[in-house]
Amino acid sequence: MTVLDRLRDAVVVAVLRAPDAGSALASVTALVAGGVRAVEITYSTPDAAAVVAQLRREHGDDLLVGAGTVTTAAQAVESAEAGAQFLVSPGTTEPVAAALRSTGVPFALGALTPSEVMTAVALGADVVKLFPGSLGGPAYLKALRGPFPDVPLMPTGGVRADNVRAWLDAGAFCLGAGGELVAGDAEETTRRAAAFVDAVGART
Repeated sequence: MTVLDRLRDAVVVAVLRAPDAGSALASVTALVAGGVRAVEITYSTPDAAAVVAQLRREHGDDLLVGAGTVTTAAQAVESAEAGAQFLVSPGTTEPVAAALRSTGVPFALGALTPSEVMTAVALGADVVKLFPGSLGGPAYLKALRGPFPDVPLMPTGGVRADNVRAWLDAGAFCLGAGGELVAGDAEETTRRAAAFVDAVGART
């Protein structure tokens, strides 16, 4: 499968903002135990590229590993060289989009309004990150599906286990989840991960 196929199949993308590299690696172990198959290591995590590289070594093809909060060309290049399988920027600017494109790695650009979605698509985004998704919720995503039926939309922010189905029914391509999924405690993170995965159910 392509990376995009794997993202859609995984459904839940854990967005990880950890205080240090060790905490990030421990959280991923807990997430995988709960059934999560895709993680996004954000650049707000210290040594993010090193974490990406370590996860790629440890999990191989069993886990889809991306880099998030990519806001500079240097971060785009560094994370791609570390082995990130997808890249995510929280917004859309032409310089960052050009840097992401140059890596050859599938990437998502952040957008909220219809004009921003159009700009992200024009700049080559493979996926558009609807952020912050909490502002409009599933109803807003469903409204966007009208003019953009073929754009893969990944809402991030406001995604919880109890509304996973609502997001998917509204037409989400995959779902980014951070604070609602990752807890400070490993056991709780695994429990939350399992709840998210169970909420997905059979994808149609």
